[in-house]
Amino acid sequence: MCRNRQLIVAMVALFACAVAAMGQTRPTTRAPYTPLRWEKDIAAYEAKDREHAPGKGGILFTGASTIRMWKSLEQDFPDRPVLNRGFGGSMVADATFFAERIIFPYEPKQIFLRAGGNDIHIGRSVDQVFKDYKEFVATVRAKLPDAQIVYISMSPAPARWEERDKNKQLNGMIEEYSKQTPGLKYCDVYDMTLTPQGEAREELFIADKLHFNADGYKLLAERVRPFLAK
Repeated sequence: MCRNRQLIVAMVALFACAVAAMGQTRPTTRAPYTPLRWEKDIAAYEAKDREHAPGKGGILFTGASTIRMWKSLEQDFPDRPVLNRGFGGSMVADATFFAERIIFPYEPKQIFLRAGGNDIHIGRSVDQVFKDYKEFVATVRAKLPDAQIVYISMSPAPARWEERDKNKQLNGMIEEYSKQTPGLKYCDVYDMTLTPQGEAREELFIADKLHFNADGYKLLAERVRPFLAK
């Protein structure tokens, strides 16, 4: 009787180990990342263009949610032909992927890009993101060789505070690349969200501690204004 009980206990333990092993080796079901997740956003811009086509040769802003949520863009620069084509929580490579649809049709003379934070957040290395940026530049140059590209740098956000050093590293690589490459400019806003003591200025963000509020966008506009083409 005792021996049978020991045998049952041993079999139960063996079964439990087998189940655990199966759980460790079970393949992930999460779908791979694809730019097509933003298809609805891009299609919405195209539908808007069919109703009222923007003029060509203006100043185009694109990138992730910092641009997408910049609702006061036209009011901040009322004397310039600015166009907002930010979308989703996009990455640098997404702007490259959709360039044929959200950049080239407008033939802008100047392009502002703010992206890279989401790339770092999902685990892409700084080197990978920098490579993606250079590919973005090459893609734009192939179609719009005379357009100036301005990179709006990353800035620390309280919600992603632990990523600030990688953001700063990416900023530095793009800044140096911009100095060495004709037609590229670098707009530094890294310190904009920091106190003199190096702490986060939480008063510049909405409740999610990631996106700018009206005060944050006011400061962003001040940093961007000197770079706008006349």
